[in-house]
Amino acid sequence: MLPTGLFSVYLGWSTAAGIAGNIFAFVLFVSPIPTFKRIVKTKSTEQFSGLPYIYALLNCLICSWYGMPAVKTGIILVATVNSIGAVFQLVYLSIFIRHAKRAIKLRMMGLIAAVIVVFALVVIVSLGLLDYNERQTFVGYLSVASLISMFASPLFIIKLVIKTRSVEFMPFNLSLATFLMSLSFSAYGVLKEDPFLYIPNGIGTILGLVQLALYSYYSKISEDASREPLIVSYA
Repeated sequence: MLPTGLFSVYLGWSTAAGIAGNIFAFVLFVSPIPTFKRIVKTKSTEQFSGLPYIYALLNCLICSWYGMPAVKTGIILVATVNSIGAVFQLVYLSIFIRHAKRAIKLRMMGLIAAVIVVFALVVIVSLGLLDYNERQTFVGYLSVASLISMFASPLFIIKLVIKTRSVEFMPFNLSLATFLMSLSFSAYGVLKEDPFLYIPNGIGTILGLVQLALYSYYSKISEDASREPLIVSYA
């Protein structure tokens, strides 16, 4: 057991890391607002997909459950951030469904129902069939799988940037927020000695760093290209 002074420092650092993670995650949660302002304005979902918000909703629900005291004590900041995230995803999905075509509307409602059923089954199984330690492991592995599945989006963006040699589809602010959020929750997981937190967020930190490095590299290429003369004279 840590001495009182060291424990206070440890508690302070872990809380600070968790709060920082919540703040940076909030930045990511509000980032789709311009997209949904456009949907509301045009009264159409155009070519936008609602699937990322379905995945995000399931991820937030599972990770929120993992942070609850019934599953794991001492990591309530994981529950708070993901609970807020789940609310944001539900709002976004509600707007999307309202302005989607009928076929897409029915499909999205079915997917939301499926997410609720899956989450309900996770809660029922973890509470009804597993003891406390088994519950941590079961929900912990599910949260890791859910978080890792969310990395498909950064990987797609990284591939797109390399292919197009342009950072047009990778805003710097979102890349920075992703990196800082993952870094904060990695530190939170390390301080809480929780591999179910620091392993997936460690992967997210690396991907965020790669995005920032690519942004720095390809933004310089774009700047250099813009400085080249539009008309070259061969006198």
